[in-house]
Amino acid sequence: MQSKIENVVATANLGQHLDLDSILKVTSGAKYNPQQFPGLLYKLKRPKTSTLLFASGKMVCTGAVSARSAERAIARIITELRADGIVILKMPDVRIENIVATGDLGNRIDLENVAERLVKTIYEPEQFAGLIYRMEEPKVVFLLFTSGKFVCTGAKTRADVNLAVEKLRKNLHANKLVL
Repeated sequence: MQSKIENVVATANLGQHLDLDSILKVTSGAKYNPQQFPGLLYKLKRPKTSTLLFASGKMVCTGAVSARSAERAIARIITELRADGIVILKMPDVRIENIVATGDLGNRIDLENVAERLVKTIYEPEQFAGLIYRMEEPKVVFLLFTSGKFVCTGAKTRADVNLAVEKLRKNLHANKLVL
């Protein structure tokens, strides 16, 4: 059973104030409207990401498909800003905040029984077709569907995603919750 990383959210802190108006003037493709939102949107085509830059020096990068591509995106933005004459004092530490992965367990799942037999689940089929399952270790949240498809969110590493999916699969089989 494989899962696919759909999105990696990473943060970085430059530890300095950023003049977003100056960045907007020298950077092509950046978008900034402080009346609507306090962050400047900086999009890259490679890696295909969107990064918010805030005057506080904080950055939030989304859309990467690996931790490495999120780190590359932030490094590339800093390189481009420096090339445009923006003073950036240091390369920040990049922190992975959330990994979203999707996959298929390969079996249909009896969500009614999962809701009854596993703790930390929410299942209200008249409101939404999926079951929410909060796993303690690793600390992730699954959205499970009868088809066996899932969304896993909250992981910090690829290894956490793999461990969580394998643990879920074993738990469902051990409790005879797959069809």
